[in-house]
Amino acid sequence: MSQSKSREHAELAFSDVQSQFFGRGNAVEEIDHVTRSREEKTSRLREARLAKEEEDRLIAATKPAVKTRKKA
Repeated sequence: MSQSKSREHAELAFSDVQSQFFGRGNAVEEIDHVTRSREEKTSRLREARLAKEEEDRLIAATKPAVKTRKKA
């Protein structure tokens, strides 16, 4: 009987360690997914910003200079 009790105890301890191990793996996968998503979003936003800046530069280059009047 003591052998089965100690075996139960060992199996419970192993189960706890195994659960922690797999739980840690899931957490790492989730963090990787969040990091990858953030990097993709940052890349899209950077590309959009650079395209907008280039468009603004082209518009400014083709737009004639506006003369301002001096107030008396």
